[in-house]
Amino acid sequence: MTLASDQDQASPPLSPNARRMLALRDAVFGAWETRVRERIAQASTVQHPVLIDTLPVFYDNIAQSISPDYPRLSGVDGTTVAAEHGGERARVTAYDHAALIEEYQVLRWAIFHVLQREGVTLDHRETEIIHSSIDSGIQQAVQSFSLVHSGFRERFAAALTHDMRGPLTATTTALELILMSNDVTRIKMVAAKALNNVQRMNGMIDELLNTMAFHSGENIQLDLHRVDICEVVKEVQADAQTAHGPCIVVDARSIVGHWDRLALKRATENLVGNALKYGAQDTPVTIAIQEVHERLLLTVHNHGPQIPLEEQECIFQMYRRAEAARSGERQGWGIGLPYVRAVAESHGGSIGLDSSAERGTTFVIDIPLDARIVQDAPTLEPGLS
Repeated sequence: MTLASDQDQASPPLSPNARRMLALRDAVFGAWETRVRERIAQASTVQHPVLIDTLPVFYDNIAQSISPDYPRLSGVDGTTVAAEHGGERARVTAYDHAALIEEYQVLRWAIFHVLQREGVTLDHRETEIIHSSIDSGIQQAVQSFSLVHSGFRERFAAALTHDMRGPLTATTTALELILMSNDVTRIKMVAAKALNNVQRMNGMIDELLNTMAFHSGENIQLDLHRVDICEVVKEVQADAQTAHGPCIVVDARSIVGHWDRLALKRATENLVGNALKYGAQDTPVTIAIQEVHERLLLTVHNHGPQIPLEEQECIFQMYRRAEAARSGERQGWGIGLPYVRAVAESHGGSIGLDSSAERGTTFVIDIPLDARIVQDAPTLEPGLS
């Protein structure tokens, strides 16, 4: 089973060499980690789940792309995984540009070294795809790394008007009904609905304030405890099915880590809400969780229109709405996805995106199992603009 960010189970089967490449993934990363720690000084003290980062997802994407019938042309086709890797290196480690480039060069060496050692013969096309994927990965990772280190950040503003109008109107209506009613039972029922909408608005304000603080160079203040993420996604599934019907599928087993339970639940709810809003009607939304090299991969997948490559970064940023939103075809992205990024990065990880017309859209929260080891990692340096 592939661990790539693309979780569409309907895609064509992988070629024999792609399957062999996936089977040798742990051997490749064993060789890669040994050499990286020997050759890159900044990597010598980085803990394993932070060092491995999003590279297993990138590796699996490369394996998919060497399959002639698989709808992925390269390891960076339709995905932000390399850019997220560069961003994490800038925020969580002491890497410089040279170290970032060298670890990709070591990955190139490890892939060909292990495949040759294990008797896997690649043809010219497969070799070229691997080389071009590594080269493109370097380019995207360095660009993202540079943006973070130069203090690039978007201006944030309180753009809650549309998102808060619904619960505010419902609360106002409920209070008006209470004033007109003498039925105690009805008053209690309507008051409960009003309270629920006030709590929704309070949660939205918390998300906005946390996101604004994050983009001012601060991590979200996390309340880290032992959490079984399977229980969290099951709760999200139950809540979503109450509101939308049986359209949420969960592929999960018990995975325990140290995270902020409420923050991860809100982040997952936002991803599910986004998938329901923008995904194809009458198709399921799938939530899946996996443990990879002491990291959690939490993915939310939906079928539907592709998110264009030029819009894949802006949907995570306030005041940079997708073209469809700006042209009035759809409502804006709101603060949901910027909040998800803030939660993921405050846990020492990232939020990745993989989207194509054939594969559908998958968001992946990729974080260490134990967020305590990166709790003091910086985001953007305060004071930079």
